[in-house]
Amino acid sequence: MTVIVPATSANMGPGFDSLGVALKFYNKVEISPSTFFSVSVRGEGARFLKTKNGNAFLNVFYKTYTRLTGAEDTFRFRFENNIPLSRGLGSSSAAIVSALTAARLAAKAPIDKREILSEALTYESHPDNIAPATFGGFCVCALSDKNVVFSRVCLDDDLRAVITIPNKSISTRFSRSALPKKMKLEDAAFNIAHSSLLTAALITKDYDLLRVACADRLHQTVRMRMLPQLFDVQKIAFESGALSATLSGSGSSFFSLAENDAAAQKIAAKLRDKFPAFRTEIFEFDALGARAQES
Repeated sequence: MTVIVPATSANMGPGFDSLGVALKFYNKVEISPSTFFSVSVRGEGARFLKTKNGNAFLNVFYKTYTRLTGAEDTFRFRFENNIPLSRGLGSSSAAIVSALTAARLAAKAPIDKREILSEALTYESHPDNIAPATFGGFCVCALSDKNVVFSRVCLDDDLRAVITIPNKSISTRFSRSALPKKMKLEDAAFNIAHSSLLTAALITKDYDLLRVACADRLHQTVRMRMLPQLFDVQKIAFESGALSATLSGSGSSFFSLAENDAAAQKIAAKLRDKFPAFRTEIFEFDALGARAQES
């Protein structure tokens, strides 16, 4: 069996822990029954993801598979990892969601995505990553009684994500610990208003609102100071025609939204020219989320 899961870009500016979108940028794992445990990893994390202790996927997979079947079978795993680690593109959520999906396939259990999302929350507390990783699309999320409540829409096929991936990672745990513990009422109101406006603009396709709507007073500035070049990435993206330009997750990657492929090519060319040490890629948006794929 083969499972693929998309990368995600979360927060999207003012939508802290609540807004996220799935990208056509995937991790893939092939799993087959085996007489002995075997792991091979190509791509991201190839040097240190080969054991159960260092691999979130394997931990979640075996825990779930054993719970569903009562068995302790062995499998061969072949990972093809494209999502960079600790770059704000949902690598941990991808591992968790794909493991929960794969364990159900291996156990011949029904693939209930809402159940998968609920279980994923026990491993990953950020619904704005696990919801789009599971279901695809643009997801607006909230937590209620330890459950993820979300609304999902598919973005226009013409829209493109321009993702700039620096050569330096930012730890989610470290960057979150640097955030302010208190917020002024006017700043909280600012983020509520702009997050709502951003959501409405994407749903109604009123993209002229996005440049204003993506402004944030809660987390971006603090996190971007850890890699000050990101301020220039944002400036150049806007100057090159980006509809919005925001930190992806907790960073260090940066998400710029383009109205079409031609606009995305222009933005990407400028960013590649100004930041040759960074990687800049263009992606379409994924509408399906984690899923089985024929080998």
